[in-house]
Amino acid sequence: MMDDEPVAAQPRHAVVLCHPDPASFNHAIAHRYCEAVRANGQHVVLRDLYALGFDPVLKPAELPTRDAAVLAQDVQDERAAIAGCDVFVLVYPLWFGSPPAMMKGYIERVFGAGIEPVAVQQRARSLLLGGKRLLSFTTAAGSRIWLDDQGLGAGLTTLVDQYLVHAFGMRSQEQRRFANITRHLDPQVAGQHLNAVTAQANRTCAQLAFGDEALLRDPSLTSRLAG
Repeated sequence: MMDDEPVAAQPRHAVVLCHPDPASFNHAIAHRYCEAVRANGQHVVLRDLYALGFDPVLKPAELPTRDAAVLAQDVQDERAAIAGCDVFVLVYPLWFGSPPAMMKGYIERVFGAGIEPVAVQQRARSLLLGGKRLLSFTTAAGSRIWLDDQGLGAGLTTLVDQYLVHAFGMRSQEQRRFANITRHLDPQVAGQHLNAVTAQANRTCAQLAFGDEALLRDPSLTSRLAG
């Protein structure tokens, strides 16, 4: 490579973690994902919403239906922290069948800042999220069979993942759902789940580094990058 040849910027991941307990399995998921991204030579920024003390309450001045929405300083700071990321990773538990209120507030105040309803309906690309990838890791105390009986699996995909992709003009979405996550979780099962997180992180890094089509042609690119 010539000295004056521009160096391509490394892909950047934003991990948005929403769980109040630092010892939770959700924290373990977020940190394992971050470790895998760094091992692949890519950049990651972790936003631990409870540690940050993020305020999820939308302010009247932030409403996009106003003539000139005014973003609070904490929203401006948060958007600056995750600007330029190529993939947005949401990590949260299911509480009463939906994401925690703080995660919903983050979507409203940060992801949705200044986005008018007509833009959502037209699937316009937002400046922050347009063309980017969405990945979510969710945990639930119930069994997968029970969750499916409640319609939570398909419902969550439709109401959160697919909706965000369509609302902000994102490129794609993937999700990993972990059931039976309680304080009695078997360490061996926990290890298997975290290995799945690492595998997903490696795959996402390979998608960003080589492209989806190249990865489909040659799945070994994932291990090549991680190695």
